Amino acid sequence: MKIALIGYGKMGKAIEKIALSRGHEIVCKIDIDNQDDMDSPLFASADVAIEFTTPATAVANYKRAFAQGVPVVSGSTGWLESMPEIKAMCDRGEATFFWTSNFSLGVNIFFAVNRYLAAMMSGFPQYHPSMTEIHHIHKLDHPSGTAITLAEGIIAKDNLIKSWSEDDDAADVLRIDHVREGEVPGTHIIKWDSEVDTITIEHCAKSREGFALGAVIAAEWTVGKHGFLTMDQLMHGLIADSHLLDLVK
Repeated sequence: MKIALIGYGKMGKAIEKIALSRGHEIVCKIDIDNQDDMDSPLFASADVAIEFTTPATAVANYKRAFAQGVPVVSGSTGWLESMPEIKAMCDRGEATFFWTSNFSLGVNIFFAVNRYLAAMMSGFPQYHPSMTEIHHIHKLDHPSGTAITLAEGIIAKDNLIKSWSEDDDAADVLRIDHVREGEVPGTHIIKWDSEVDTITIEHCAKSREGFALGAVIAAEWTVGKHGFLTMDQLMHGLIADSHLLDLVK
């Protein structure tokens, strides 16, 4: 498989290492100093582009790749106000796009556990959820895309929680706090608190390799497909007993 990398920072380099170890070829590396290479025949020769950049540049990167006929797998966050436009391009057959807030297979298992627990907690109103997400100091957006996905999972399964906020502690609001420190790859902690006890679930990434491996696996799965693609679809393909995910959808 021929891969173009859009964004060649720490994540891009981790993806490159894993992709090469799995027998793939990196045909183009796009970074801040060679943006015009996205218009080159070499970039257009890629079977897929893997994009990890910033909220300010992500959408423009997608559109340039789509114009070259290259599918995009992206983990960039902080740009979701433009998601309807990108989905519309996919619906019109103008693009193939795979996006998730977190490529880690462990995190996606955590998503499922979170939804299952939230569904249980809808029957126990004495418990109220809160969340803390911790990331490295270079992460610009907050709350993290992963935290938002987790929050949406809780809201979908617990009818007592109507929204999430970073500054509101209302009874029907999920409070999300963010911390930026050191080089932490990513930690997400969800607490369900009552007057008598607290139930806590946590996912703690140990390195970027888990995210990078998931991104490469997603790229492998994306090649040959069309339209808007999701991590749920990929996870169903990876888990033989797919009915396990149906329990928490």
